[in-house]
Amino acid sequence: MGTLWYLANCSLDGFTEDESGSFDWSAPDEELHRFYNDLMAGIGFQLLGRRMYETMAVWETDPSFVALSPVLAEFAAAWQDSDKIVYSSTLTEPITARTRISSSFDVREIESLKASTAADLLVSGPELAGHALRAGLVDRIGLVLVPVIIGGGKPALPPGLRLELELVDHRRFGNGSVYVAYRPR
Repeated sequence: MGTLWYLANCSLDGFTEDESGSFDWSAPDEELHRFYNDLMAGIGFQLLGRRMYETMAVWETDPSFVALSPVLAEFAAAWQDSDKIVYSSTLTEPITARTRISSSFDVREIESLKASTAADLLVSGPELAGHALRAGLVDRIGLVLVPVIIGGGKPALPPGLRLELELVDHRRFGNGSVYVAYRPR
């Protein structure tokens, strides 16, 4: 059975992007990017909202990212080496390979997908992850806390959700970021 991960960068005050929609304050350094590369290597399926998909698609559609460094090329290869479901009411055609568009988030479909694969799944984007968290589908929550306070924006976790969690992993990075991983009890 596959494990569904929610992984996000967030400010110390709990936001994935600031009030203007920017997340440039969370750009990983090489050490943190290698960590992401290791995590992405085990992902067989990605569940993405439209906006996250359009942001991440550059790892397949823009060759200049791959040319920047071997670490970025490795991430691009790992991102491309997974199937993707994009949840959108406006997109009709994918711009990347191994991608299909779904007009709505279907809990039963995700339960079936988890049950039928040994590969891990990754839900990306706080809004889509909120649906998965509320449905009880998420098996692991991984947050990379970036040492910055931005004062507002898009919350990493859905307001009003209450979950008891157990710490399963943690790591400190040289840039001051901290990774924490939890599983619901």
